[in-house]
Amino acid sequence: MKKALSAAVGVALGCSIQPVVVHAKNVDYKATIEAIGISSNAETVKGTVFMDRNRNGAMESSERGIKNVLVSNGRDVVKTNKHGYYELPAFEGMTLFITKPAGYDIPVDEDNIPQFFYHHLPEGSPELRFGGLQPTGPLPEAINFPIVRSKNKKHDDDDEYDDKKGKRNSDKRFKMIIIGDTQPYSNNEVGYVRDTLAKEFAAMDMDDVEGIIVEGDVLGDDLGLYPRFKQILGVADTPQYYVPGNHDLDFDAATDENSFDTFKREWGPAYYSFDIGDVHFVTLDNVQYPCINHDGEHAFCDASNTYNGYVTEQQMEWLANDLAHVPMDKLVVLNMHIPIISFVDSGSNKHQTDNAGDIYRLLEGRPALALSGHTHTLEHFEPGEGARPGIAGLDIPATPFPQIITGAGCGSWWSGDFDDDGVPMSYQRLGAKRGFMVFEFDGNSFKDSFKATGEPDEKQIAVSMLTPTFVDWYGQLLDWLRAGADGIPPVNINDLEDNMIIPVDELYGTTLTANVWNGSSATKVWVEIDEGDKIEMVRSENTLDPFALEKQMYVFRFAAESTSGNPRTQGFELWTGATHGPSSPRPSDEWMHTDNSNHLWEVALPSDLENGVHTAKVTAKDKHGRKYHETVVFEIRDQRPEPFARNYLFD
Repeated sequence: MKKALSAAVGVALGCSIQPVVVHAKNVDYKATIEAIGISSNAETVKGTVFMDRNRNGAMESSERGIKNVLVSNGRDVVKTNKHGYYELPAFEGMTLFITKPAGYDIPVDEDNIPQFFYHHLPEGSPELRFGGLQPTGPLPEAINFPIVRSKNKKHDDDDEYDDKKGKRNSDKRFKMIIIGDTQPYSNNEVGYVRDTLAKEFAAMDMDDVEGIIVEGDVLGDDLGLYPRFKQILGVADTPQYYVPGNHDLDFDAATDENSFDTFKREWGPAYYSFDIGDVHFVTLDNVQYPCINHDGEHAFCDASNTYNGYVTEQQMEWLANDLAHVPMDKLVVLNMHIPIISFVDSGSNKHQTDNAGDIYRLLEGRPALALSGHTHTLEHFEPGEGARPGIAGLDIPATPFPQIITGAGCGSWWSGDFDDDGVPMSYQRLGAKRGFMVFEFDGNSFKDSFKATGEPDEKQIAVSMLTPTFVDWYGQLLDWLRAGADGIPPVNINDLEDNMIIPVDELYGTTLTANVWNGSSATKVWVEIDEGDKIEMVRSENTLDPFALEKQMYVFRFAAESTSGNPRTQGFELWTGATHGPSSPRPSDEWMHTDNSNHLWEVALPSDLENGVHTAKVTAKDKHGRKYHETVVFEIRDQRPEPFARNYLFD
């Protein structure tokens, strides 16, 4: 009878309540999310969270509800009663969702997107370029959420979830993959996602990976690319959770309430929570669009249609209600697109979160971690760091818990020259390679690692020499770029003399640099020259990174030309069709240069190094006690030898 009712509702409400074939982390679990009838009371939503024993998605008479599961309308939060039943206030524009309990799996669709929500927008979105949400029609009489026990986990026989029984239904040790901005603007760039991230995930052992979280800017403005993107990352055999970013916006939305309607259609709620082990994951939407000059000090909001970093009052109310049900010893992991605080954009008042202090107060006394994207940088803030006073409209106190800006899957927006795999090298703004992070959780503690796409796990450091010759070469290109970059550059990459040969007269003034991509203030870095004593290296936030800058300051893709007749293949495109070239090779945009970094260490070379060949072994020890190494070979010479072939010897 319920199946018939569900099918009838699908007809009555149009296309919005069609059965969705889903499978969980246990890929053999396929079901449908059950919506039944039409409610006679549009002010109340109700239903049951139930154990889907036969895995058909419909609640049978033999299947019992599960108590103590959190259900929310995006504002209020309730626990299901002993029968798995819930009841909440209903309102237009709400998204109803459950918090996945630890030890249970929720359905995912054919692309591994979790299905734990129901959008209620009776008339659908206003007219939007990418469609937004279709009309959902009247509120169903009941919305039931099927879940199953996680595969290969041992449990008691009873069908209930109880967070007060020592987390008996949870695995305490697991991994999560966290990806900052993937952000392809075109089908070409979606191909880069395939050839980097998807390629890595297809080859990885995903058995102990409980999920992937993408920290926003899933796409670059063209939301019509979602379906292809979704299929490509779907090769990762694990559930995927998505955070909304400022380039996932419906830019033609008139209000913030509809600004992520297309995102919601494809990925689910803009904010929600779920539990794995002893970790409570929270996803927030902190992209306010259109921007509101809510305190009179955000003048940039008045100048144009732009966004701001802010968690709305309704979300803050939901978060407070959500956390009220979370044990104080659980680790709370916040996921949002715009960082709470930032190093690289510390002077910008829209690249940080206005109401950071309110978030800190809500989490007081709890173990917590904040993860974000947005800045295309890897940045770590340890407790007590990151205060940002004095910015107009902001007064962000130091963080009480660790915060990590997780870098970018696309690096610096798929920029730069091609690597061996035909993908732009795209070094991030602070000098790290493009890639993703892997978090290993054990109870309410964690270890974080960075994985550069296309590199072995142990590759974590880039070492180079910052010589007076390099500084001069960089300065000439930078001056030319700032002057308008007309004509032919004053120097090119061939004019940069061998940076690993240090003339004696440059020995004083040369520093060895080490960019420890996932480094923080808790990282210790030292170098051993010629297997000698350890020399401590100093973290420097105002030092050039010659390793990254060599790739950023001279980009050959500018010079691409052909007689094909296609004007869009001349030079190259970044972002939404912005053309770069054709012209002489030249630097990338200045704001993308690694001219400072908070994970760069340096040390002056010893002044008594003898002429000849030397080795430098750099070691980085992170806060978890793990060590990473990188060794380079360099030369000390009276002067740099002639760089080019000595043809005159054969005349």
